[in-house]
Amino acid sequence: MSGAMERTTCCVVGGGPAGMVLALLLARAGVDVTVLEKHGDFLRDFRGDTVHPSTLALLDDLGLAERFARLPQRRVTTVQLPLGPDRSLVTVGNLGALPGPYNYIAMVPQWDLLDLLADEAGRERSFLLRMSTEATAFLMKRGRVVGVRYRESGGRTGELRATLTVACDGRGSLARSLPELGLRSFSCPMDAWWLRLPRHEGDPHGLVGGVGGRLFSAMIDRGDYWQCAVLIAKGTDAARRAAGLDRFMAEYAEAVPWLADRVHALRSWDDVKLLDVRLDRLQRWHRPGLLCIGDAAHAMSPVFGIGINLAVEDAVAAARYLVEPLRDGAVGLRDVRGVQRRRWPTTVATQGLQRFAHARVITPLLAGRPPVADPRRARRLIELVTTSRWLNRVPAYFLAYGAVRERPPAASVR
Repeated sequence: MSGAMERTTCCVVGGGPAGMVLALLLARAGVDVTVLEKHGDFLRDFRGDTVHPSTLALLDDLGLAERFARLPQRRVTTVQLPLGPDRSLVTVGNLGALPGPYNYIAMVPQWDLLDLLADEAGRERSFLLRMSTEATAFLMKRGRVVGVRYRESGGRTGELRATLTVACDGRGSLARSLPELGLRSFSCPMDAWWLRLPRHEGDPHGLVGGVGGRLFSAMIDRGDYWQCAVLIAKGTDAARRAAGLDRFMAEYAEAVPWLADRVHALRSWDDVKLLDVRLDRLQRWHRPGLLCIGDAAHAMSPVFGIGINLAVEDAVAAARYLVEPLRDGAVGLRDVRGVQRRRWPTTVATQGLQRFAHARVITPLLAGRPPVADPRRARRLIELVTTSRWLNRVPAYFLAYGAVRERPPAASVR
């Protein structure tokens, strides 16, 4: 069953953090915006739940800091890694040493953040959120994207015309099927398992790493449980599962000895979710009438945990560049190209750091080798990291704000 053709100024495909932030900023500036979200709600588990200081500052600019602070959350201020021969935990990043008030990462269920953004955007007459509505194809006219075809969960289909369509639908984006955008992929040495383990009094705090058994784990302090990302060698998921859950639990206990007393909380492999790690980017994020941001433009590795941070910053930059052209009803190629020019250096630099970490840290660890072969050199590195407050601040600032901080358009600020 087909519905009537509809019209909006900006069609945002995907209601994740980038899509909802962009839609809120545009709607507050008086731009008609419609968000198409294929799911019926935001309740999806094992997603990035980190809200970084750059996003906290943005929420403050938008007058949402108090509402956000009322959400259930856990605040993370330190990054600790097992360094040295005894694998003792060393603080390699201390966000608490950064200037306040937002010198922490807030761990908030992503659905709570998205609900907050959707509720606030819903107060604007120019905003419309359509859940259970999937964009299935682009509408084209003389080489320009002029909107999308969509399908609702009940089977109804329709067309939504738009001055500009913004793809915020992740690494499975509809836009990635366009060959002229030139998807470039980089090799990744790992995939990731996500799981939960109970947290006890006396456990470390913050973001904590563990190494051993040819795997690397990052544990995120969620208060009463640990949200654990376990990096395994690329393509070994099936073989590791076939070797049995008991073997994995033993390997995990070797990597994180202080969690050994609770690995049996895993009842079956159903408690372990696989993330196929990718690292790629579109060479072009745009064509006439279309812009890609966030994971649709650049899928990030989980290394450094800043994918969501980058996506939100993309959205803020896009809003600043596009508010005036959208208000005027004429978005040219120069406008969408400007967004990519602004965000491209940060994307390339961040992915370069991730590729370096893949080659020099992750690959050796997953092969059972130390990243630094010389013990004396390793000791000097540990001493340098632990005694220099500036070295502690550099990774903390990068986690907090990324390479470049973006400011929202004045028309969106409350």
